[in-house]
Amino acid sequence: MKKKGFDYLKGITAVDYKDHLEVVYILFNTESKKQEIIKVNLNGSNTIHSVLRLYKSADWLERELSEMFGIEILGRKTPRLLLEKWNGVDPPLRKSFEWGKDYKRSAP
Repeated sequence: MKKKGFDYLKGITAVDYKDHLEVVYILFNTESKKQEIIKVNLNGSNTIHSVLRLYKSADWLERELSEMFGIEILGRKTPRLLLEKWNGVDPPLRKSFEWGKDYKRSAP
């Protein structure tokens, strides 16, 4: 897609279908002002390759994807957590997340 002129990554998110995850990339062509949405079905896997070498805007977006959905981003080091009051284990945007549970960040 980068070779087709989609030079800006507007967003990355995921959808939890309980039985599988789907990663959604929103790409934008700044010249033609066109947008494309790419969906990647993880088929039971929780890993996907980083697109950071193609799109620098993927940096925080991939961190958020990893932390919020528990998806491992291959080719990236895991920095400190974005959310301070969270245990870093249970992904809060997964359907299996237990709301109301007292999550406290564990000691480093």
